[in-house]
Amino acid sequence: MPLPSHPLRKLGFLTIGLFDEADPRRGHESTLEIIELGERLGFDSAWVRHRHLQYGISSPVAVLAAASQRTSRIELGTAVIPVGWENPLRLAEDLATVDILSGGRLNPGVSVGPPMHYDQVKQALYPDTGDVEDFGYARVERLLDFVRGKSATDFSGVEGFEVFSDRVQPHAAGLGRRMWYGGGSLRSAQWAGEHGMNLLTSSVVKAEESEDFAEIQRSHIRTFRAHHPDGDRARVSQGLVVIPTDSASPEQREKYEEYALKRMPRTATPQGPARMMFAPDLVGTSEEIAERLYAHAAFREVDEVAFALPFTFGHEDYVQILTDIATRLGPALGWQPAA
Repeated sequence: MPLPSHPLRKLGFLTIGLFDEADPRRGHESTLEIIELGERLGFDSAWVRHRHLQYGISSPVAVLAAASQRTSRIELGTAVIPVGWENPLRLAEDLATVDILSGGRLNPGVSVGPPMHYDQVKQALYPDTGDVEDFGYARVERLLDFVRGKSATDFSGVEGFEVFSDRVQPHAAGLGRRMWYGGGSLRSAQWAGEHGMNLLTSSVVKAEESEDFAEIQRSHIRTFRAHHPDGDRARVSQGLVVIPTDSASPEQREKYEEYALKRMPRTATPQGPARMMFAPDLVGTSEEIAERLYAHAAFREVDEVAFALPFTFGHEDYVQILTDIATRLGPALGWQPAA
């Protein structure tokens, strides 16, 4: 097995937080229990996905507020909040509040673009402004400005018995440096670097200059760092789907392999008019997965990961997968659990 150029520094995981419509509390409780387990296992970070009008977490900031009160050390992230659904000023207030409650552990990840199925939801989401809303990078710039403490109004001071601030309150010092951009294209990578954000790379990229997933992702990482003030020290986290089977039962192994096999055809060629490329799910023993990661051109560029948990598995499956990642795969990559 080839040795990595340097050991994995930060190990995280990402969950979608599925729930049953008939019993949504159970699913949300499962997500919180998984985050608590991650902290006990020594993971550095736990991330939640964002899903609107589906049976996944629709309000990750609220879920992470709850998680912040049930954990004390693990960093808490969103991967990602699509800001097309959000008012940047109000989102900045929510993020700052949760960061304060967590003791400075929040890592908000965001992305741009119109909301999914926008023609079907815009009447409910923006009934008066749906045709003029700007879903480009400027929306994230507004969010960054508010989070980083720039003025939101030209009014401040005392009015009667009330005191007003010209910037978002509470102000969470340091949160601006923990803002992440979820990008899958060269343009997004460059923009995130130019605006001093951190970069989240996932199992989906746009095939612009190649049809080799790892090569595309590596080019995004290098483009990002080339345009970031911190250069090669700029933070990048990779988020592939990783399913170790070391302690899995025979039934679990069969389920995992079937899951990956069904998703494999989409990884062969670019998909759709946007030419999106999907990474294969990594299923096998921790030793096998580590060897595949060491051979991955983009993995060799990073020292942080947030491995994605599969969408449709049960709570007991996630417990087994996370335990194997923390106790077997992580150490095989040179990682040491947090104390």
